[in-house]
Amino acid sequence: MWQQSSIVENDLKEITCGLKDKIKQLEGKKIIITGGGGFLGYYLIQTLLYANETIFSTPCKVVCIDNFIRGKPEWLITLEKKDHFTAIKTDSVTFDYNGHHDVDYIIHAASIASPLYYRQYPIETMDANVNGLRNILEFCKNQIKGGKGVSSILFFSSSEIYGDPPAEEIPTTEDFRGLVSSTGPRACYDESKRYGETLSVNFHKVYHVPIKIVRPFNNYGPGLSIDDKRVIPDFCKNVLEENDIVLLSDGSPKRTFCYISDAIGGYFSALLSDHDGEAFNIGIEKPEVSMLELAQLIRDKGKELFAIDVSVQRKKSNDKDYLTDNPIRRCPSIEKAKTLLNYKPQVTLEEGIIRTLQWYKENQK
Repeated sequence: MWQQSSIVENDLKEITCGLKDKIKQLEGKKIIITGGGGFLGYYLIQTLLYANETIFSTPCKVVCIDNFIRGKPEWLITLEKKDHFTAIKTDSVTFDYNGHHDVDYIIHAASIASPLYYRQYPIETMDANVNGLRNILEFCKNQIKGGKGVSSILFFSSSEIYGDPPAEEIPTTEDFRGLVSSTGPRACYDESKRYGETLSVNFHKVYHVPIKIVRPFNNYGPGLSIDDKRVIPDFCKNVLEENDIVLLSDGSPKRTFCYISDAIGGYFSALLSDHDGEAFNIGIEKPEVSMLELAQLIRDKGKELFAIDVSVQRKKSNDKDYLTDNPIRRCPSIEKAKTLLNYKPQVTLEEGIIRTLQWYKENQK
């Protein structure tokens, strides 16, 4: 039987139960996931392997493609012992999909999503979002010409494509065109995601490639490295190391945060839908919390769960570009996903933070 953290196993059960009969479309199929060694891959891959052992009569085959630029995670090394799973160290830009002509679904999650790291690897970030995607689209175009073709492709874009929306555009719908810098420190990520969407839509229009686009809004939870340098793992790390939580801003920027099990359900729902060429916000609409409120919540939960008592401090980052082009607010409208995908996020921010802190505590080295 599946051996897993009880928190993650519960998440996987919630994901598969929430998808109901949709996930049965993947039974016996072959799925390639680029960037499978990352945070999203942690849940995408394990959801499929969990379904193999609990739902499917005929297992699906899962292929992970990743260049492991930040190293190969231990959880992936463990999963390589599983049947029907293969991990390939390669680059999504150069990978030859012709050797996998029998693939049924492709999920393109290869990218670097942490601002600290994509600014360190800007060319590699743009390559994955544009040339890695183009490699998939060209393969699928040729498959269609040959009378074959994959059933569906999912491109992971980002809420960053909206830039810093004005107040009247919050909650932000998929129709908002964005206010994004093409030359700033975040542009390598933001603009390559935008161009990836343009590639996706036009390959669908011209060649009928069955691709869907998802725009994640601040996903968090187990599997996200505590050293990722995004805000929730940073604050959790502060608490678990019994250090004060450090805010590198005035604490006023606001976000909504979507727990990973809710987000993964939305991603699979998009992949398995018939809404080709469409983009979907995947996140939650409420609560929209400030960074100060988030820090206080994580501090309070750390005290409640582990009797760790820390304070919240403000400091200025030594990185002069740390807050450049950082949006003041980030909050999605998810009406489109609710209506077309039956997307229904369930996990509250408080519950998600509890699960995340507990998982980090269990997985401290």
